[in-house]
Amino acid sequence: MTPQHHLPADIERTSLSIITAELAELGLTPPPETAPVVKRVIHTTADFDYAKNLRFTPGAVAAGVAALRAGTPIVTDTNMALAGITKPGLKKLGGSALCYMADPEVAAAAKAAGTTRAVASMHRAAAEHPGAILAVGNAPTALLTIAELIEAGLRPALVIGVPVGFVNVVESKERLFAVCETYGVPAIAAMGRKGGSNVAAAICNALVYSAAEMLDPTARGWK
Repeated sequence: MTPQHHLPADIERTSLSIITAELAELGLTPPPETAPVVKRVIHTTADFDYAKNLRFTPGAVAAGVAALRAGTPIVTDTNMALAGITKPGLKKLGGSALCYMADPEVAAAAKAAGTTRAVASMHRAAAEHPGAILAVGNAPTALLTIAELIEAGLRPALVIGVPVGFVNVVESKERLFAVCETYGVPAIAAMGRKGGSNVAAAICNALVYSAAEMLDPTARGWK
């Protein structure tokens, strides 16, 4: 086998060209606003189902980009998602990303309340960064907590709800999305069972790259 490309920038551009062509063949070409997010998730997963199951409230991508340009922090529900978010892109925007899941105070709060760390971490995020971008790739309980907090008055800049799994996953996404629609909170969700921390990170990266004008890999210093 002779590799088609060797350099990362060429590999990414070719991959995205293939994705664009196959989406067109399937009749699933996303609108311009959501295309960077949909294509980045497919690039990460090689799963074209995301062209159908990713849902966006009106203006969600624009809201996320604007928030990132204003230096709004991203709070994730897993350290895996945190690790996957582009740090150079955030640095260019003067932004940050954080996760409270390993924080001893969050662990203690979860134990005291008899709940999960994901629930406690979302309460911590709401208290310390009420206007943050909340990116959930693993815990349905985090999404349900966010929905409750929104009903109680929390207004995140954007909620990314893409947990993966079989227990409470579908229902938590549907509830979160419905609550966000009702209260006018921007949201991006992967409806159904699919998702994961890698998908949450991919969505964040698509937004960061858009905000920092780094969608083309050469803008990231790639050759």
